[in-house]
Amino acid sequence: MDDLEGMRIVEALLFVSPEPLPAQRVAEVLGCDKKEAARLARALGGRYDEQGSAIGVEEVAGGFQIRTRPDLGPWVRKILAARPSKLSRAALETLAIVAYRQPVTRPDIEKIRGVDSSGVLQSLMDRRLVKIMGRMDVPGRPIIYGTTRNFLELFGLSDLSQLPTLKEFEEPPGGHARPEGSREGGQAAEGEGAPEGATHEGEGSASATAEGEAAVPADGEPEDGDGLDADGG
Repeated sequence: MDDLEGMRIVEALLFVSPEPLPAQRVAEVLGCDKKEAARLARALGGRYDEQGSAIGVEEVAGGFQIRTRPDLGPWVRKILAARPSKLSRAALETLAIVAYRQPVTRPDIEKIRGVDSSGVLQSLMDRRLVKIMGRMDVPGRPIIYGTTRNFLELFGLSDLSQLPTLKEFEEPPGGHARPEGSREGGQAAEGEGAPEGATHEGEGSASATAEGEAAVPADGEPEDGDGLDADGG
């Protein structure tokens, strides 16, 4: 099998897959090793880039996925008739804490935020961005939380190691730092508007949103614990 045929097969596999396809799974279908499967997927992405195609191959959530280009998001949303639903500031804060501190308990989250977070956690689990990972082996056995594969898909991350480091959040030259722990405008209630750049479309879409917004995750099976109650402090 030459590269052209291999890329055509990989293209077909990625096209029909509802979620990012791991290189290992592609390798099993092609009858090659994982490294070769990944090479073919990247070569396919390179071909799309050279052609200036409206779609590309991205490495997200531990696999490869065909996605539309971010700048085409406004037109994609029109055909899907789906308006991006935004994450509230409370949801963004909680999600950030879980992402960087996981595995983390609800009391730990509330200690950082200073407010009750049970409702926000449940909302994030309903969106399949946060899941219950188990219970901590301490008195009271509080529930511990972590992010899901859908979280990686939504923010276009291959794995958690791609999360921005604290250095990337340092004050820019000539900027004005905000006092640690302060929140401009107060705490937004769940369901209120959030800053641009933290949106996603309805489930079932694998296309990318407008530039500056997170890419839309593909539909997937619920992760263990996604449907459980968030009250586990």
